[in-house]
Amino acid sequence: MQEDRRLAVLRAIIEDYVATEEPVGSKTLVERHGLNVSPATVRNDMAALEEEGYLAQPHTSAGRVPTDKGYRLFVDQLATVKPLSAAEKRAIQTFLDGAIDLDDVVQRSVRLLSQLTRQVAVVQYPTLSRSTVRHVELVALAPNRLLVVLILSTGRVEQRVVELGQDLPESDLAELRSRLLLTCVGQGVGTAVDALAAVSEFSRPEARPAAEGVVAALADAILDERSTERIAVGGTANLARYGDSFDSAVRPLLEALEEHVVLLRLLGEATTGGAVTVRIGAEGPIQELASTSVVATGYGPGAQSLATLGVVGPTRMDYPSTMAAVRAVARYVSRILDEG
Repeated sequence: MQEDRRLAVLRAIIEDYVATEEPVGSKTLVERHGLNVSPATVRNDMAALEEEGYLAQPHTSAGRVPTDKGYRLFVDQLATVKPLSAAEKRAIQTFLDGAIDLDDVVQRSVRLLSQLTRQVAVVQYPTLSRSTVRHVELVALAPNRLLVVLILSTGRVEQRVVELGQDLPESDLAELRSRLLLTCVGQGVGTAVDALAAVSEFSRPEARPAAEGVVAALADAILDERSTERIAVGGTANLARYGDSFDSAVRPLLEALEEHVVLLRLLGEATTGGAVTVRIGAEGPIQELASTSVVATGYGPGAQSLATLGVVGPTRMDYPSTMAAVRAVARYVSRILDEG
């Protein structure tokens, strides 16, 4: 019973501190949260929580503030992530459903996350190495010119125009298209590139040069590195609202936002399927960002995690609402990729 009460005290202190940025006293807790105990009992609980490292007292006469350890216990004790309202869910769906391609999905997602959480949002573009080939199409632009279209499971679309150097009859084009579909669709990008070598062993020797040209263009499209390890960032201006209390962490965080490699480390390994990873303060991989927390999760079609999205902000953040927003946006983006 005593432990449950102390957890309730810790939860109330965190909620008030996140809302006010002021150290929280026992009298305030009793008045605001209806703890049904005296201020003296709350003071004892606060002293015990401080002794255990969950709270700190900035000044002798001040109230308490949560420590990283306190935030961690609070997050770990969350039985369920705070659900979004029906209006918020509709807004997410409407906003993301209007996306026209992968770039648009990512840019909309980062804007949406930053608006919902009032933090800095970070969205990693789907990782090429984890994607599969969804479709390959060959379009005859002229008897000796083809448009090769590659669509990956990430939603990424690559196009290449191939000059064949000779006319390619419709029958050869149909055979080549069929071979490519059988060879590539459903394969991971690495496997697909290896398998393409057999496609150019065409049944009609005269068509092999053309087939080799198409295969080379397709392999180039698959291995194009322009979309690998790309990061979209939004909501940097939200850092201004934290003022002096976060000033010491703003500069290194702003510098980190310029370095995509650092951001990838910051996001870390996250899972899909609704699981949300929360790294608080010094739990993160970068010492200079020990005043920040990261809330992230993976996204991708079905059970496949192709990339990570999340938010970065001060440890003094609204964890339940932030976790809910990150999870909801990831689920909608995953659904879009699954349907795309």
